[in-house]
Amino acid sequence: MIKILGLEYFKIRRKKIWLMIILFLVVEMLWAFMSISRAIASNPDNAVWESVFFSISSMNGLFMPIISAIVVSRICDMEHKGATWKMLVATNVRRGHLYAVKYICANSLLLYGIFAQTVFMIGFGLIKGFPGAPPIELLIRFIGGTLLTTLAVTALQQWISFSIKNQAFALCFGMLGGFIGMTAGLFPAVTRHIFIWSYYLDLSPVTYLYAESASTYMVQPVSLGIVVAALIMTVLFYFAGSIHVTRQEI
Repeated sequence: MIKILGLEYFKIRRKKIWLMIILFLVVEMLWAFMSISRAIASNPDNAVWESVFFSISSMNGLFMPIISAIVVSRICDMEHKGATWKMLVATNVRRGHLYAVKYICANSLLLYGIFAQTVFMIGFGLIKGFPGAPPIELLIRFIGGTLLTTLAVTALQQWISFSIKNQAFALCFGMLGGFIGMTAGLFPAVTRHIFIWSYYLDLSPVTYLYAESASTYMVQPVSLGIVVAALIMTVLFYFAGSIHVTRQEI
């Protein structure tokens, strides 16, 4: 299994996927930080760590589904274009193991992107002079919530990318997920929780309370129900995709 994983990293070494992730995240960070800077300029009370957590979590609803779709598509498309599935299976490696290796590879790259986001957030807060030290608990919750949601999203994307050879469909599906994630805050809670892309906001450590007199950022408690739902979706999407890909003709 470790050798197969090493081979997977070797195969993508020239695809510059890590660079593409950083470029997308730089655009996201610039967008979010410009928005936060304007909010601070209009109201100095917004110069708090909670503002950057909420803004990045909101932006992740748009950017992370698209980034996930691109990363998974590029990793899976190698086997479609090269028609290498038969050759890989001929090496007596189970297709379930190959499926798992690609899933691990994709999520390790995206975890690298999540850590890069965390570094950007800390740097922005220090530059802006937010009061106090970077909140470790919120950082851990941000990483955990973003990673958990991403695990479910990539499981769904990998299922689609392997099932349908035309990767344009998988990429369009990722963009649809980004649209749903971006507008998730407008949906009623019952409807919103059906869509995994909305969990980037639901599992955010910070929420924003709108009020007529004064709106404010607030640390929201961990919702066990949402965490369990995300875990169930991850397991369901992964094993459904693995079983389907393992049984389909090659």
